[in-house]
Amino acid sequence: MNFSAKTDSLNGKLAVVTGGSRGIGRAICERLANAGAKTIVNYSRSSAAADEVVAAIRDRGGEAEAVQFDVGNAEQVEAAFKDIIAKHGAVHILVNNAGITSDSLLVRAKTEDWQRTIDVNLSGCFYCARAVAKTMMKAREGRIVNVSSVIGQIGNAGQAAYSASKAG
Repeated sequence: MNFSAKTDSLNGKLAVVTGGSRGIGRAICERLANAGAKTIVNYSRSSAAADEVVAAIRDRGGEAEAVQFDVGNAEQVEAAFKDIIAKHGAVHILVNNAGITSDSLLVRAKTEDWQRTIDVNLSGCFYCARAVAKTMMKAREGRIVNVSSVIGQIGNAGQAAYSASKAG
């Protein structure tokens, strides 16, 4: 992966990126680490992909670790952030990037697919933000970035749940 020039603008900061093991999340992890942030690479299923991101960051002299939790599960989120904060202190940057889609026409959509998409894409942002809000408020600093999609604004055939979750 091609990193931009290394900076130190985020030295001493801790960043958590949900869905950080691939795609946009991976790029965000690499850029934050390149700017000096210690980066937590969250993943739900693929430890190999998350470990690859961590290795790429470390190879460039950055600090990173992979942490598995399902952002759509409030209990897992609370437990994970409790551990992260106990180990590293305050989270300075949270990037809510994790997202899924289960495309189907509305008349064929399954309730469980709808709910899972809402749980991960929308409720997951709330669960993660809530988990870091107190430490950010106490520190009087912090940033929360919610990654959305143009589909949340204009919709798309076969993506009712995804559109609703990203418009959230």
